[in-house]
Amino acid sequence: MRRTPVVLLHGAWLHASSWQGWTRCLTSRGYAVSAPGWPGEPDTVAATRADPSGWRGLGLAALTAHYARVARSFDTPPVLIGHCVGGLIAQYLLGANLARAAVALAPLPPGDLTGPIVAWPAVPESPGEPARLSLRGFREIFANAVEAGEATALFGRHVVPMPQRLLGDIAARSESGRPGLPVDTGNRDRGPLLLVSGQEDRLAPDSMTRAMYKRYGDSVAVSELAQFADRGHSLVIDSGWHAIADHVLGWLTDHGIRAGSGGAQF
Repeated sequence: MRRTPVVLLHGAWLHASSWQGWTRCLTSRGYAVSAPGWPGEPDTVAATRADPSGWRGLGLAALTAHYARVARSFDTPPVLIGHCVGGLIAQYLLGANLARAAVALAPLPPGDLTGPIVAWPAVPESPGEPARLSLRGFREIFANAVEAGEATALFGRHVVPMPQRLLGDIAARSESGRPGLPVDTGNRDRGPLLLVSGQEDRLAPDSMTRAMYKRYGDSVAVSELAQFADRGHSLVIDSGWHAIADHVLGWLTDHGIRAGSGGAQF
């Protein structure tokens, strides 16, 4: 029986290895899971911190094209599960009919959705310098809903620099409202979409995710919103990630997207 492919798209300041728990969880349920890193991303957190130059110059368009190639590499459209900027890209690829279904966890808003992303750090002034997130910044905007000790542990385990150009692309969109990634929210023929927000998220606020959900109201395709109280932007890596993953698994099952299923059933 053919296994349903699932692709995990990580977000800003996290390494692809941050999906290890999710990979084990979804694999144990029978899904064929992959968590490809960004182009030029080193294999480990330590290596990325030591030398992030491999992805220097990576911007939103190139990152989106990278994951589009990944999605097209499967014999059948995969399920995409993305966090932060990965959640934005997952929505874009779903709207382009390159995914069977998508789950956007604490996602950045698409294109022309008005309202700021309130807490993005400044883009480094030196050209090519990676954008680094300090422990204090991580605690304030990313892991604000967990205890200080857990935030410190998460920072040490998962946090890496991100490309300056990508941060610039995101920050420019949040400040100006200009389209960054034109998600087709009106596509009537796409697969189902689940938007997930943490109500204490300071980086991609719950209010923005709710506004995104309303934007999808013009489409008859399935769009659902799950809001989690007392959860911040770290909801995919902190001690409560199991509850999020269980909800996602239940949602996939509810929509006929089982681990060993074949063709589209939405």
